[in-house]
Parts: sequence; C-alpha cells; structure tokens
Amino acid sequence: MSGKVLGRVVGGSLVQGLRVRLEEGVSVEAVGVGRYVTIEGEKSRFFGLITDVELGALERGLELDVSDPYIARVLSGTGVFGTIKVLPQLALGVVGLEAPPPARTIPAPFSLVREASEQDIALVFGSEDDRHFYIGSPLDLEVKVCLDLDRFVQRSGGIFGKTGTGKTMLTRLLLAGILQRGQASSLVFDMHSEYGWEGEREEGGVVKGLKQLFPSRVAVFTLDEESARRRGVKTDFNVLIGYDEIEPGDIALLRETLNLTDLAAQAPYGLARHLGKGWLESFLSYSPAQVKDLAESLKEHEATLLHLHRRLEQLKRLPFLLPHSPESAVERILGYLEKGLTVVLEFGRYWDIVPYMLVANLLSRRIHDQYVQRAERARGERAPHPRPLVITIEEAHRFLSPELSRQTIFGTIAREGRKSYVTLLVIDQRPSGIDEEVMSQVGSKITCLLDNEKDVDSVLAGVSERTELRKVLSRLESRQQALVFGDALPVPVVVRVRDYTSIYKRPPELKGVEQDRKDLWEE
Repeated sequence: MSGKVLGRVVGGSLVQGLRVRLEEGVSVEAVGVGRYVTIEGEKSRFFGLITDVELGALERGLELDVSDPYIARVLSGTGVFGTIKVLPQLALGVVGLEAPPPARTIPAPFSLVREASEQDIALVFGSEDDRHFYIGSPLDLEVKVCLDLDRFVQRSGGIFGKTGTGKTMLTRLLLAGILQRGQASSLVFDMHSEYGWEGEREEGGVVKGLKQLFPSRVAVFTLDEESARRRGVKTDFNVLIGYDEIEPGDIALLRETLNLTDLAAQAPYGLARHLGKGWLESFLSYSPAQVKDLAESLKEHEATLLHLHRRLEQLKRLPFLLPHSPESAVERILGYLEKGLTVVLEFGRYWDIVPYMLVANLLSRRIHDQYVQRAERARGERAPHPRPLVITIEEAHRFLSPELSRQTIFGTIAREGRKSYVTLLVIDQRPSGIDEEVMSQVGSKITCLLDNEKDVDSVLAGVSERTELRKVLSRLESRQQALVFGDALPVPVVVRVRDYTSIYKRPPELKGVEQDRKDLWEE
C-alpha cells in the first residue's frame, strides 16, 4: 500500500537534498525531520530522509491582509506554503540486486512525494531472521528496523549519548541480540554490574540481565565476590590477578588517572628490566629509603621513583590483586569463549576507573594475543578460524584518547578490524575524547542525544550526509530515540528504540532456536 501524498519535488540536488513543496491540506506540523518518504520519479522510485521543514511564501501573497482568517485560509497552501528538504538515499525497485542501491541521480521536477509505507521500510531494512535483529521502529511507523548483526560484529561498533539517554539499555539490547543470533562470543567489562544480572531502569523497576535470559550461555565472573554474594548473584569464577601479570604498559595506561608525570609513567619499564617479572610486588615492598637507593642504581631521578611509589601504593587497596594468582583468569575466560559463551566480568565495589582500566586492558591484551595466534594458525594450517569475539568497554574515551590509543590494546583492536577476529563495542558519553583515527574505524554507530558540538562532530566525522544528519541528531528526544548508521544498515535511520523487556515477553520466531532459549522465554 502506498503512503499518503505529501507534496512534489520543486528543486534541489543530490548532494544538498531536494526541496519538496507540500500539497495543499498537508500541514507542516504533520511532518518532521528524521521521517522517511518515497519519491515517484519518471523512471525510478527513490527512498529519502526528511532533514528540514520550512515555510515558503509568494511575495504577492504577503501583500494581502493575512490577519483576516478567510484570507489566511485562502493563502495557506498557495501564497504561503510549507516545504520540506529530502535527502535522496536509495533507488527502490532495481531489478537483479539483493539490496536497493544508493541513489545516484534525482527524480524529475514535480515528482510525487509520499510518506514511506511499512512495505517500503521492510524492503529497505529487511525483516527479522538469523542475522537481522529488530532494534527499533521509525518515528512515525510501527514497523521493525533491523540491524545486520553479521556486518555489525565484523568491525567495531559504538553506542554514544549523553548521560541518561538510554545507552545501558541499548547495550543490553544489542548484547542480547548477538546472543540470540549467535554471531559472536562477547566479553563484557561490566563496570557497574548491570549487564550480567538484573539491573535497574531509570524510570523505576528492574530488568533481567543476560544471565537470567540465557543461563546456559552466559558466565558471570566477578572481581568482588562479597558484593555478588550480597546481591544474591551466583557467579562462575572469582577473578584474582597477580602482580606478576601486570606489565609496565598497564601502568603507563594509568598515567592520567594516577596523575603520574611523564617520567614516572615511563619508569616501570626500567624497573621491570632491573627487577624482573615480579617488579611491581618488589617495588611496592620497598621503603622510601630503599626506593632512593634503587633510583641511584637505575640512574633515575629520586623524586620520580618516590612519586611513582606513592601513586602505585593505592593498588594495595585492591584485594583482587595478589603476588601470584592461584588460577589464570585469562585461561578461564578463554575456556568459556571457546565454547561460544558470553562472559560478563562484574567489578562490584571496584568500579573506580583505575581498577577498571587496569583489569580491562590487562585481560584484553592477553586474550587478544591468543586470538592473534589462533588466527595465524588458522591461516597457515587451514585450521578452524576462531569464533569472533566482541569486547564491550564503557568510558571508552579513557582508553582511546589520542594520547593513549596507541598504547592500549583497544586502540590496536579498533585499528586492525577483523584480522584477529576481535572487535570492540565501545560505550561513551564523550566521543570527542576518542582518537579520530579510532572513530573512523567504528563501523556502526548508535547515537542517542548529544548536546556538545564536539561530540556531534566526532560521531558524524567522515559521514557523507553529516550536515543533514546533524540536524536530525540535534532533534532527538532525550530518551528512547537514537540515530543509527554505518555498516549494519543500508541508510541512516532514526528509531524509537525497542523496549528491552520485549525480548523476554514473547517467544522467538527464528530458525535454529535452541531448546533452552525456548524454555526460558516460555516462563
């Protein structure tokens, strides 16, 4: 069924968008930016996005007394009229292609413009299946917009938005989608313990966590066994980390958060060469007098080592750090990931940024090393390729700032793409703090409302329609709306984000659904 007629094309261009004069009787208040239309050209149908709404007037009309209601009604739609700006995005109905191709020309003058129908939306965004996941609906239609999760996990993805816009709920939704469809394993560094087990909704009430939805396919690890016990969360492994696992690069990453000088941030490399693998434990056991003697031996400045010693002493307050770990957390995590499970590591009471950055970087670096070796073996020996892994990190700008992105494993992962079968899902409220090169490697972006111009510029950098999308992004509501664009969708789209609880309120209708999932959803 065709959508309602809105107007006709009266000007514009492919790059700057088409100007469409609204038909008499169509109120400018009934159309809004972020909505989709179709355009019936002479040879093709086009699919486009409304990016602006404005009023136009003929000079002749403004000479009349418009304070008279009768004259105002007569002029409305003729002497004074509404226009919309439409960005043509796709050509519909091209025979022989799996998906609609990008629009490479524009429709003829006076082509008819209609609201996009549900069939049009379904044609462009597909429907739910083994690789497409329902993420939300267009603003004015009750029809599903689906992400191509196969394409989403092939490159790093990002969820951005200012505080309180629903990033956490979107992340839960996306992780659940990847679990449902089985495109990849996930490792989630859960700073506030809100993904593994139940979490609170900002509007009140609680929602189920991934472990409750997929009990046989999610493992919850914790750095704080006591916190998990108080919350009634059954965990699969208590993570302990040895001082001998911490490398100088892990400390250099904490330069800003530990307020280290440049010289102090580099000093651990000399300490590791001098003291060996257990350099950190030995260094922390030194008295100030011993540190001074050590500085003399290493020909380091005494104040530099004393400064480093004072700053690192706060690590002693983290009970999950021991001289030697009785069991390797990396090996346990890899064991679960190899089985296709998702691992959620809760930080409990240790949600401060220092332990979060230290642990996330340390574990990810070692796991990434293992994936690189497996990928190389797969290429050389024709062995099975590793199962793709998506690592989820919050406060991403802390790891991926221009100063740090080349020092952290996360910068490496973002830059190398899918070579090692490891990608990132970054969550952040300050995308402008992330290195531009890293942002350019983020393949799919889900962006809630941002009110900082630098953050908007960062998210839209490199996007061909950035001027038009900036207008759309600035008009998002503060909750449950997001602009989604990138590899996982054919065109940018504004969606009302699907209610997360809908995942477990109805049974799935997918091929190959496992029995445990069916049983769970029927509860």
